[in-house]
Amino acid sequence: MAKYKITVDNNACIGCGACASECPDNWELKETDEGFKGRPKVAVLGNEEDYEKNKAAMDICPVQAIKIAKAK
Repeated sequence: MAKYKITVDNNACIGCGACASECPDNWELKETDEGFKGRPKVAVLGNEEDYEKNKAAMDICPVQAIKIAKAK
């Protein structure tokens, strides 16, 4: 099984919470100096089920701030 890494473009994130609503097991809103931002609780995914759940969070993001790629 391939591992996948989640990255978030902090400049693009608008803190809408769609990621946390779609995948509450791994996403949360964290308060920063710039307001609330979506953050993954785990940045490296190790199984297909976690990938699919987090891909749904990536797909629902209205500003495409979330990227998931195979870990190197």
